[in-house]
Amino acid sequence: MRFAPLPAMICCVALPVAAADWARFRGPNGAGVADESGLPAEFGPNKNVVWKTSLPKGASSPVLTRDRIFLTGFEADQLLTFALDRSSGRILWRRSVTAPREEKLHNLNNRASATPATDGSNVYVFFGDLGLLSYGPDGWERWRIPLGPFTNLHGMAASPLLSGNRLILACDQDVGSFLIAVDKDTGRLIWKKDRPEVVHGFSTPVLYQPAGDPLQVIVPGSYQLIAYSVERGEKLWWTRGLTWQVKSTPVIHDGVLYFNGWAPGGDPGEQFQLPAFADVLAAADANRDRKLGPTELPKPWQPTGTWDAVDLDNDGLFDERDWAFFRARRSAANNLLAVRLGGSGDVTDSHVLWRFQKSIPDVPSPLVYRGVLYLVKTGGIATSLNPATGEVYKQARLAGALEGYYASPVGADGKVYIAGQNGKISVLAAGPRWEVVALNDMGEDTYATPAIADSRLYVRTVSTLYCFAK
Repeated sequence: MRFAPLPAMICCVALPVAAADWARFRGPNGAGVADESGLPAEFGPNKNVVWKTSLPKGASSPVLTRDRIFLTGFEADQLLTFALDRSSGRILWRRSVTAPREEKLHNLNNRASATPATDGSNVYVFFGDLGLLSYGPDGWERWRIPLGPFTNLHGMAASPLLSGNRLILACDQDVGSFLIAVDKDTGRLIWKKDRPEVVHGFSTPVLYQPAGDPLQVIVPGSYQLIAYSVERGEKLWWTRGLTWQVKSTPVIHDGVLYFNGWAPGGDPGEQFQLPAFADVLAAADANRDRKLGPTELPKPWQPTGTWDAVDLDNDGLFDERDWAFFRARRSAANNLLAVRLGGSGDVTDSHVLWRFQKSIPDVPSPLVYRGVLYLVKTGGIATSLNPATGEVYKQARLAGALEGYYASPVGADGKVYIAGQNGKISVLAAGPRWEVVALNDMGEDTYATPAIADSRLYVRTVSTLYCFAK
């Protein structure tokens, strides 16, 4: 459905470090945009390389200060944090902690998926197998907060972000989802907000500063997008209409938030209306225990995937909460939403400007760059849209890069960089009718989102961090 665009509110987000730094997942406020020039279109393991540094496995993306790069990785049961020199790629320090457990993971997830955040001096890292850690400039441990174990079917992946003296982290799981803010200097808990409305998710929040009102943190989750007060954690407003499992990060541009969500079973025509829990019990609860087992549930009402994907408490049975989630999941829709920011309470009917449902990405976040909104989906399907109306400018496959996509696109210097799973990085000439100007082959899998600063492009593959420049 579409609505006429409404006037945009002025949005000014307070960033923790200078705008030239790429200090969190996807750079300033997660937008994936850098004001840079002179970036290379052509690069690879042996072309336009300033330096390259071998690293252990990890899917976290590089974050930058004026002179350093921070990353995480893992080896066996050791959870690793690295500081590298930006000019040379030399590893300045490496710190290791032993994981107290090993969380269940999807085969495309790993123990170092969350991207660090930095205040320009210290670094903040999250591991699903441990919790939150902070290291000082020289690598000494400042504090740690044990978190978990988590009840996330695929493992944790959301990254922390900084706002003033607060470090904020979303921990969405099947039982006990929450959002926390801790003091970045001491690790002291400032507030914790339970999120009973949502189940497992992987989306990293963004910040929004309304004119004249308190700073907000906006967190996507199952079926809804929620804004909280950064100061106290109060729930301020929300939008319904998201799919049941969220992975990408929202972007904010000119007072409008854009968010794409895709999950299995949510494409147009795949929705199925299940009966209410009381009706299912009346028809199928043979032993009258007010729960439903796999042998009791009729085939038309069975999950299309694995049972444990919707058995939230993992007891082998569906109770009322499990069924409510499953029922909502089967009717949820994958889409890209454009939401005018502001308001209070449920703003779905008043603030959703338009929706788009064709070729929605699974993991990659949207990009708004030079007045065009970009999406990329597994299979190499790239789409450009008008961010004001949702009108499609162009949709085509990225020739030579028809693969999985897990990194998010980034934009700078009139170019859009899109990294595929198998290491093919397409470079587009930005514009409504974009064209591929280069296709670069890194020679190995790439899951991390590139970082950009000082006319240099930083790309992490499964074994190496590269710095590229003309």
